[in-house]
Amino acid sequence: MNDIRRTILWVIFGFSMVMLWDNYQVSIGHKATFGLSSSPAANNPAKAATAANTVAANAGIPNVSSNAPSAINSIAVQAVNTPAMAKNEAPTATKERFEVQTDVFKLTFDTEGGSLVHSEFVKHVDLEDKAAVKAGTAKGVVLLDNSKDRVYVAQTGLVGAANLPTHKTIMTVAPGARKLVDGANELTVKFESPESGGVKLVKTYTLKRGAYDVAVKHEVVNTGAAAVSPQLYLQLVRDGNKLAGESSFYSTFTGPAVYTAAKKYQKVEFTDIEKNKVDVEKQASEGYVAMVQHYFASAWILPDGIKRELFTRKVDTNLYAVGMITALDSVAPGATKSVESRFFAGPQVEKSMETVTPGLELVKDYGVLTILAKPLYWLLDKLHSYIGNWGWAIIALVLLLKIAFYWLNAKAYASMAKMKSVAPRIATMRERLKDKPQEMQQEMMKIYREEKINPLGGCFPIMVQIPVFIALYWVLLSSVEMRNAPWALWIHDLAAPDPFYILPLVMTLTTLLQTALNPTPPDPLQAKMMWYMPLAFSVMFFFFPSGLVLYWITNNILSIAQQWIINTRMGVPPQFNLPKFK
Repeated sequence: MNDIRRTILWVIFGFSMVMLWDNYQVSIGHKATFGLSSSPAANNPAKAATAANTVAANAGIPNVSSNAPSAINSIAVQAVNTPAMAKNEAPTATKERFEVQTDVFKLTFDTEGGSLVHSEFVKHVDLEDKAAVKAGTAKGVVLLDNSKDRVYVAQTGLVGAANLPTHKTIMTVAPGARKLVDGANELTVKFESPESGGVKLVKTYTLKRGAYDVAVKHEVVNTGAAAVSPQLYLQLVRDGNKLAGESSFYSTFTGPAVYTAAKKYQKVEFTDIEKNKVDVEKQASEGYVAMVQHYFASAWILPDGIKRELFTRKVDTNLYAVGMITALDSVAPGATKSVESRFFAGPQVEKSMETVTPGLELVKDYGVLTILAKPLYWLLDKLHSYIGNWGWAIIALVLLLKIAFYWLNAKAYASMAKMKSVAPRIATMRERLKDKPQEMQQEMMKIYREEKINPLGGCFPIMVQIPVFIALYWVLLSSVEMRNAPWALWIHDLAAPDPFYILPLVMTLTTLLQTALNPTPPDPLQAKMMWYMPLAFSVMFFFFPSGLVLYWITNNILSIAQQWIINTRMGVPPQFNLPKFK
């Protein structure tokens, strides 16, 4: 390669092609280009267990692991399908839903199983309802939901013996406060199942002020005459639909995730569950299961040290579950065993999630560039704590990065300046030897040697910086802090595209200015590509979040300033090389 400009342009072109290909793969149901790969799970249960699993899945009850005796699976199925469970329910129990509110969210519970069926984050406005946003009446973002349009719920129950209480069991709810009042720091919601299979299940949710994680205590009361050894399951069930308003120009992961100490953060595509190709750790003594989407997530968490079996499964058409099952020790007649757990539903704020449980912050997924993205986010957050504005914090961060890479950029621009100084000589030589390509190449290399120019001298500095700026791209794209965060003037939301397209236009102009400052390649085809590619690349930025465009504009302006200074110092006066498309 004999021109650094060609390298830079191909890097930009390649990056844009990767992004377009990634979105095309997602749109046709394939995994994202940078998603974690999965291989078919080696799971061949006996025919009897398979039949039991199928019925249990259709009924919405998770199966005991295939490692457990198939008889337990059959009993679990009976707990769903036998009418005896309905007969055991207290006649006064009725199915109803009610809302509980704290300072950060509204949660809707269903007495069927004491399940969570709706959540609304009061501090995060739903941006999809444009009219409501404009009128100032917009509601909070809804994560959990169980309506005609969406299914996304959190459920728990017992398996392991006949007729045990499940998330299908109608429970009674204890009287109590339904709103966190001023001066109170927590409130509780308590459900109790009727006796079923000689067991009562008591669920107690404890919601705390300012917290998106809820303490959930499960108490298993043996009301029978014999000891029982049930298993507790906790699961998240969600449809496989894409998020409303998802961009066509960039995609983020939506689906289940599992975290364990051994394999760390493992994403699961809905299509892999559909094809039975999920390959995640099946057993652990720590970690969590989660449902992840752009900016928000939910998770079930058990304390470290409790053994649990992890599962993903297809519940019904376009309905998928991720969860875990833990075995309780034998519960003697008249005795009670309890299991403490936590349920998280909230925005992906790294500092907050880190305090809930180790590894939960990884649901904010930076992919393979996490090692670079996490310190960049840390620095961005520190800048914001001093500046108080995310837009100015982005500008300050890019400025610091340009300072850090100043000498690398200086080498690249110096190489470009040298090549620009010999451009007239090369153009004359190319015209003279245009019919002798081999001799032309030899003569060009001779000129480079005489002028001590390395055509690749600017490539390495540019390549070193690309991963850093791509990591920053993912930081800005993934950070929920950008939602509803204003910068200045007409930019009221750094997570939304510029409503007047002013920032994308400025970004396009600065990109073209950079192109004009570079020497025109002698090859006419290269000269045309040098202008077409930045224009094509700029089109995507009309649909990108304002925060991303602001970061790119800042980077362009600082690059232009540095290039101008270096060219002037080297005696190569800056000049604008306008396109010639003849």
